[in-house]
Amino acid sequence: MSLSCRSCQSGEVRPFLDLGRMPLSDGLRHHSQLGRPEPRYPLEVAFCAGCSLVQITTSVDPKELFCNEYPYYSSFSDSLLRHSEANVDALCRERRLGPSSFVLELASNDGYLLQYFQARGVPVLGIDPAEGPVKAALARGIPTRQAFFTRALAEQLVAEGRRADVIVGNNVMAHVPDLNGFVAGIAALLKPDGTTSIEAPYVRDLIEHCEFDTIYHEHLCYFSVTAVARLFARHGLHLNRVVGLPIHGGSLRYHASPTPAPDGSVERYLAAERAAGVDRFAFYAGFGERVRALRESLRTLVFGLRAQGKRIAAYGAAAKGAILVNYVGLGPDVLEFCVDRNVHKQGRWLPGVDVPILAPEELLARRPDYTLLLPWNLEREIVAQQQAYLAAGGRFIVPVPEPRIVGRDGAS
Repeated sequence: MSLSCRSCQSGEVRPFLDLGRMPLSDGLRHHSQLGRPEPRYPLEVAFCAGCSLVQITTSVDPKELFCNEYPYYSSFSDSLLRHSEANVDALCRERRLGPSSFVLELASNDGYLLQYFQARGVPVLGIDPAEGPVKAALARGIPTRQAFFTRALAEQLVAEGRRADVIVGNNVMAHVPDLNGFVAGIAALLKPDGTTSIEAPYVRDLIEHCEFDTIYHEHLCYFSVTAVARLFARHGLHLNRVVGLPIHGGSLRYHASPTPAPDGSVERYLAAERAAGVDRFAFYAGFGERVRALRESLRTLVFGLRAQGKRIAAYGAAAKGAILVNYVGLGPDVLEFCVDRNVHKQGRWLPGVDVPILAPEELLARRPDYTLLLPWNLEREIVAQQQAYLAAGGRFIVPVPEPRIVGRDGAS
């Protein structure tokens, strides 16, 4: 079967990793669903030689992914809130935003970021398809429309006279089936001197740090600067600045505008990607073998601890965590339970393995010997929150980029 690129429509799309058939990573189950068949979909990743975009080869209906009791609420992560407020501070200062400005956020979730613009007197509008997070945002007084962002919606907003000084889109571009329509909509909505602030995990970090669990059905694409520059240029947007960020295991923030204003960072990234081979298939060719080696290493550690009679739990019912436990094969025979701060996830079960999700207080109450840290990208935040558990003798297992054990105060 020939594949067509989601961005440039080239037929030069070549797979390099197959994770098998996986459940939907945010498809947390209710008790009444246990024992029923669970949908699973192929999860294969490929590289496009035409535009360098990395992408999965199978799409799932976005309504199934994001509209059916979507459990992700951004405000439950303290580090994400701090990150978002710093981003807002910088944008307000650099763009001189105020009461006469207008900021639009795509995939605004529960208003976690727009609240900081609103507190500074900047008019905002959020767009998000998930009913629960939208209701939470509206309850905070943050204007939000429940919808998928499309070119048609962009044209509707333009007809209403809504043109944006800044369009924010954090961890959404990877989720979009119609990439070209999405970017064309952004181009239509921006004022001539407006800019984007779009964050996405960086594919180079994903490959070099073996972050295979970042690959799941919600993430259709994995971006390099090379791929993003080509995508934006196709729709008349100039990629002017790229900023590296540590969040989510390594991300980039893309600033693009209808008018060129390069600061040199884009050319530096493009040159570095050419030197590393990020724009060629060979860079990705050995990834599958490294992922399989990581799986075996983690299985050896975890099953070895279980053979010693150690009790093991998991922390964080994150989307990446569902991929990790399913791919590695860690079910209720290994993991007693999982904990998560998000009350919307508590009382449900991890997809594919049916491990129950409880409140974080249960770590200290039940005191498992080891806890597998599924959102390993939040290691510092979670270790700081769980010092009482660690002081009681508990230990965390950090699985990526290679398994290691963390004790009190973050010491390995």
